[in-house]
Amino acid sequence: MAARGRVGRTILESEPSFAPVPRPPAGAPHVVMVVLDDLGFAQLGCFGSSIATPAVDRLAGNGLRYNRFHVTALCSPTRACLLTGRNHHAVGMGFLTDIPTGFPGYDGRIPTSAGTLARILRDAGYNTFAVGKWHLAPRWEQSASGPFERWPLGLGFERYYGFLAGDTNQWTPELVCDNHFVEPPRGPAEGYHLTEDLADRAIRYVQDQQQATPGKPFFLYFATGATHAPHQAPAAWIDRYRGQFDGGWEAWRAEVFARQRQLGVVPTATTLPDRPNWVPAWESLSADGRRLFARQMEVFAGFLSHTDHQVGRLVAFLEELGVLDDTLFVLLSDNGTSAEGGPTGSVNEHRFTHDLLDDPDEQIARIGDLGGFRAYNHYAWGWAWAGNTPLRLWKRYTWLGGVRTPLVVHWPARLTDANEIRPQFCHAVDVMPTILDTAGVAAPDVIDGVVQLPVEGRSLVPTFDDADAPSPRSTQYFEMLGSRAIYHDGWKATTDHVGSQLRVERDLVPGSHDFDDDHWALFDLHHDFSEAHDLAADHPERVRALVELWWAEAGRNRVLPLDDSFIGRAVAMVPPPTPPQFRTVYRPGAGPISEEAMPSLGAGFELVADVETRNGEEGIVCALGDWNNGWACYLLEGRLVLTFNLFGAPYRFESAPAVPAGRHALAVEYRRQQPAGGPVVLRVDGEIVAEGSLPVNLPFRWQIGGAGLLVGRDRGFPVCDDYEPPFPFTGTLREVVFEIPSLAPRVPDDEIATALRHE
Repeated sequence: MAARGRVGRTILESEPSFAPVPRPPAGAPHVVMVVLDDLGFAQLGCFGSSIATPAVDRLAGNGLRYNRFHVTALCSPTRACLLTGRNHHAVGMGFLTDIPTGFPGYDGRIPTSAGTLARILRDAGYNTFAVGKWHLAPRWEQSASGPFERWPLGLGFERYYGFLAGDTNQWTPELVCDNHFVEPPRGPAEGYHLTEDLADRAIRYVQDQQQATPGKPFFLYFATGATHAPHQAPAAWIDRYRGQFDGGWEAWRAEVFARQRQLGVVPTATTLPDRPNWVPAWESLSADGRRLFARQMEVFAGFLSHTDHQVGRLVAFLEELGVLDDTLFVLLSDNGTSAEGGPTGSVNEHRFTHDLLDDPDEQIARIGDLGGFRAYNHYAWGWAWAGNTPLRLWKRYTWLGGVRTPLVVHWPARLTDANEIRPQFCHAVDVMPTILDTAGVAAPDVIDGVVQLPVEGRSLVPTFDDADAPSPRSTQYFEMLGSRAIYHDGWKATTDHVGSQLRVERDLVPGSHDFDDDHWALFDLHHDFSEAHDLAADHPERVRALVELWWAEAGRNRVLPLDDSFIGRAVAMVPPPTPPQFRTVYRPGAGPISEEAMPSLGAGFELVADVETRNGEEGIVCALGDWNNGWACYLLEGRLVLTFNLFGAPYRFESAPAVPAGRHALAVEYRRQQPAGGPVVLRVDGEIVAEGSLPVNLPFRWQIGGAGLLVGRDRGFPVCDDYEPPFPFTGTLREVVFEIPSLAPRVPDDEIATALRHE
C-alpha cells in the first residue's frame, strides 16, 4: 500500500499518494493456451500422425510432450477444468452447457467460488484475451440480453472475439465481439474462413497490447473450434492430401503406431488392440465406400493442417515481436476424436443431435461437397478409432480414447530440456496451477468476498526439468454420460457402459446399458499404455476398492445423479428465465435473434407479417439457419414462399398468384400432427394462396452453431437456391408476429361453453 498523502493549502504544501497498480513478479511469462477441438491422441505429427502439423511439431521439438495428459471426454467440461483448476462436476459443468439441468453438478454455471485463471491473472496485472470457441455459458444465457456473467468478459477476460456455442460454420460463423454479436468481416465468396479470422484477431489483440504497454504480460486463450465438425477448409489445403488415405484406416493406424513407438510417444512394449468388429475392414468396403471414406479423411487432414498453419502464424508473430522465448505456450485438445459422424460419416453433422444417420448413396452423390460451402461434414467413426491410436473408443467415453490427448509445452526461456517426452499422469485441472506457478501468482482464498473452492490441480513445473519427477496426482475420477473410470496409483478401472445418446452406437458397440450391470475392467497403466489387457478377474479386491473410491470421488465432486442420455437430461433441464410466450413480435433492423430466445416452432406456429408492397416485390420476410438446416419465409417475384430445409432436404411451399400491390397480412401456418409432420398453409389477407403437407417433424434445434432469426434480410448461406443473402425485403416490412397455438391463453367462458355442448 502506498503511504497516505497529505493535502495542504497549495500543491507545493501537499504530498500526493497513488493507488497501487498490480504487477506480476519479475520474470512472469506471457501465456498462450491453445485449445484444439476433437483432436485425437494420434493426429498431430509430433504424436505419430502423417498429417502435416509443422507449427505444432516445432513447438514440441523445442519443448515437451506429455503422453499421459488427461481431459474429461467432452468440450465444455474440459474447458471448465482448464480455466478453474477444479473438476468439472464441482463447477457445474458435468455435461455441455446446451442442456443445463437442475442438479448442482450439471447446471452449466461456473460459480463465483471458482475464480478463473483469467480473473486471477487479470487481478495480478496481466492483460487477458479470449479468442475462439467459448461453450461455457448456459443455453439460456447466450442471447443478446445475456446475462453476461458467464460470457468471457464476465469470467475475467478483458477482450473476446469468437463464438459462444459448441461449433459453428467455418465459412459463416455466428460471432461475438466482447458482449455483442457482430458480422464476419468478409463473406465466404471473399475467402473468409473462421480459423484465419481468429488468428488475425489474436495477433491484433497482442499487437495492440504490446504496443500500448511493451513487456506487460498477457494471457491469450486461443480456442480454435477446429478440428470439431464441420470439417471445412480451403480446397487447396484439402487437395494436397488426395490419395493419401486410400489404404484405409487399418493401414494408416498401423503406420501411426510404428511412428509413435519410434518417437517414444508410446512405450515400445505397448499393445495395439485389434480392430473391433463394429469398425468394418477396409477391404470389405465397396469401391464407392472406400472412395467416400478416404475423401472424408482427406478433408479432415486438410482442416487440421490449415489450423496448424494459423497456430504457426501466431507463433511467427510472437517470434517477430521478440516475445516468444518469454512466452509459456501450452497446446492441447479438449477430448479425443469424435465419432459423431457415426459408422458412415455425415455430410450434415446437425443430424447427430437428432440421432439420424446419413444415406450412403446421398453421401456418394455429394462427395464433391465435403469440406466446402454446401456441407457440414464429419468423418466416419473408423477414422475416429484410428485417430486415437493406440487407445480405445473416443469422445464421450472415459476409455483412454476419450480422455487422453496430446499436451505440448513450449517455453524457451525456462525449459532446459527440448524435444522430450514427459510420462507423468496429469489432468486438465493441472493446467491452471501450472500457469499460476510460472507466473508467481497464488490462487486467492477469497475473490470479491466469496470464499473459493479448493483448487484440485497441481503444478507441472517440477516436471519441466525432471523427467522422473512424481506425477502431480495419484487419483483422478472420470465420468461422462454414464461412462465412468477411476485412476489411482497407476491402476485404472473403466466401465463398459454404452450410453443411449446415439442409437447406432448403442446397437453396435458392445457393452452394458444398465448401471447395475456395468463391468469394471482393470488396467495396469504402468505396463499397459493402451488399456489392452483387462486384469479384473485377477484382482477382484483391487477392482472393488477402486469402485468404492470412484463413488467417494463422485460424492465429493457432485457427480450424481447419473444419466447416459440426452433425453433424460432434457426432462430436468433448467427452464428458460423468460417463459415462452403465446405471441412474440419481431421487427426488422436488429441483429440475429438467438434461437434460444425464440419460441419453439416444433409443435406448430403461425407467422403473420405486416407488409406493404408494390408489384413484383422480393426479399426475406424472416429466416433462420441455412441450407444445412433452417427455414425462410420470403417473396420471390411477388409470390409468397416458405421453405423448410431439414438437414439438407428442402420442402417448399409457394403461392400461385403474386401478392398484389398494397398493404397486406402475409401468413404462414404449420400444425404438427401424429405420427409426424402436418399441414402447411400460406395466406394473404386471410385467403389461402397455397397449402400442402410437411411429411416430417421440425427439429427441436435448428443449428448447433447458434444461428439466429433475421427479419427483413438473411446472412451467410441461404436456406435454398431461390436467393442469395442478404436478399433484403424490397417493400415495407413493419413487423413479424409469431403465435404458438399450444401456448394460447385459456378462455374460461369458451371452455365452459365447449364442455356444455358435450353434456
